Amino acid sequence: MRAYASRSLPVTPPGTPLGNGPLRLQPPGDREDGIPRRIPSRPVPEDREDLPYKVEIWNETGASVEQIVAVTANASIGYAAYYAATREYPDRHITLRHKNSVVARWSGPKH
Repeated sequence: MRAYASRSLPVTPPGTPLGNGPLRLQPPGDREDGIPRRIPSRPVPEDREDLPYKVEIWNETGASVEQIVAVTANASIGYAAYYAATREYPDRHITLRHKNSVVARWSGPKH
């Protein structure tokens, strides 16, 4: 197999440092002079409307949500996360919500 190099680009042998100094890696938004480019920011929605499904782990008494373990836009992924949470936290109250509606509820085993 033969390797061909373009005549317009210089070819450096392996093991030779590139350029005259150290290479700098920077994100695409930064300019050469070091002053960051202004990137317009948009407000983050208060309640993520684009991710309506969430899985909630409740505290031992069932009085308040202790942790949200999954947030997704897809119902199947939401249910899979809910199912995994029921296996991971079998003694806890767990809910799967779509916006403000409870789709599924796990109350843990009755003692």
